[in-house]
Amino acid sequence: MTTFVDQIKIEAHAGKGGNGMVAFRREKYVPNGGPAGGDGGRGGSIVLKVDEGLRTLMDFRYHRIFKAQNGQNGMSKQMTGAAAEDTVIAVPQGTTVRDLDTGQIIGDLVEKGQTLVVAKGGRGGRGNMRFASAKNPAPEIAENGEPGEDRYLELELKMLADVGLVGFPSVGKSTLLSVVTGAKPKIAAYEFTTLVPNLGMVMLPDGRDFAMADMPGLIDGASKGVGLGLQFLRHIERTRVLLHLVDMGSQDPEQAIERYHAINHELANYDPELLKRPQIVVATKMDLPEAKANLAHFKAALAKKRQEPEIFEISAVTHQGVQELMQKTANLLDATPAFDSLSHDEAETVNYEIKAPDEGPAFEISRDPDGTWVLSGAKLEKLFKMTDLTHEESQLRFARQLRHMGVDEALRAKGIKDGDLVRIEDFAFEFIQ
Repeated sequence: MTTFVDQIKIEAHAGKGGNGMVAFRREKYVPNGGPAGGDGGRGGSIVLKVDEGLRTLMDFRYHRIFKAQNGQNGMSKQMTGAAAEDTVIAVPQGTTVRDLDTGQIIGDLVEKGQTLVVAKGGRGGRGNMRFASAKNPAPEIAENGEPGEDRYLELELKMLADVGLVGFPSVGKSTLLSVVTGAKPKIAAYEFTTLVPNLGMVMLPDGRDFAMADMPGLIDGASKGVGLGLQFLRHIERTRVLLHLVDMGSQDPEQAIERYHAINHELANYDPELLKRPQIVVATKMDLPEAKANLAHFKAALAKKRQEPEIFEISAVTHQGVQELMQKTANLLDATPAFDSLSHDEAETVNYEIKAPDEGPAFEISRDPDGTWVLSGAKLEKLFKMTDLTHEESQLRFARQLRHMGVDEALRAKGIKDGDLVRIEDFAFEFIQ
């Protein structure tokens, strides 16, 4: 048996841009050669892409860290380094992507072939030909490549099905699915069991077809996370029509009505919108001796509450009523408009254009126990990583950038003195007024 995996955490590390180059033309017959250092290439991004052949997130159980390639460094003769290939990761239809650092849903992959860039590769650093000016015609300045984005993500699979079978365990959901998809089964490669959702295609003689999902059985308290309840409910969010199966074969005549109300109660607790979906009540196991009497009791109990839904009687074992139920389901699907694939609470927070996380203040100042001043902060550290410290002109440019950010002024306000050590990551230098 293959395990159904519907929630997984992964790391996505995009590639760094290639470094720009400091170089000069030195051909024998070319006077005033000038700067000729090329730009670095773009780093590879991490891209999720829908693959129709996948049904679970099983592949991610053993491979959770994804790293894209870095861009190629710039070269002499103004040659730009090659951009890195993006790393494309296949995911099943119905995968929702959440950023674990922000809690934000950043994408909902439901269309065939749909893609989502989850970690963007860094741009290539500029070579010294980009820094030439009338004042400085031969600059020894180049940028290092921009770091790629690092993201920590949660992937959650909500199966894409038009029709969802709901009901208590052993009510006959798997049996019904195996019967109605038996002619042309397109069922995932895991066994029928109440522990995992199963997906099948129903093909009708009139040419219509629809996807039907047999969901894990519910128990009381499912909406609060008891048993498999929340896993079940995540998948039912996607369905447009619900078939509510009620077992009429019990020795206890009260069982059917109690379980019918219990299932609806759990659906309402999780998301009241679910009860607004078209729902067909299906009386199952009508071939058993007690079924007729139990069905009459069930109808009478509903009538007392002024509830009179249309009830279809079937026996999946003898196939009684099954084709009529499938025709009715297809008709109801035709009359039911598609709805937003996200649940109502997620729809408010979804954002398909991934915004960079809030980087906070441009820089922060702290002090080590040995008296060294420490500069940190996302913007400052990014500038530092993109500075080529092997050339003095690049170092001076970085010092100017710090001054424009207000770092010098802030250090003086904190009481720094000439000769004090300042550190950024592992690079230390003396402060001079």
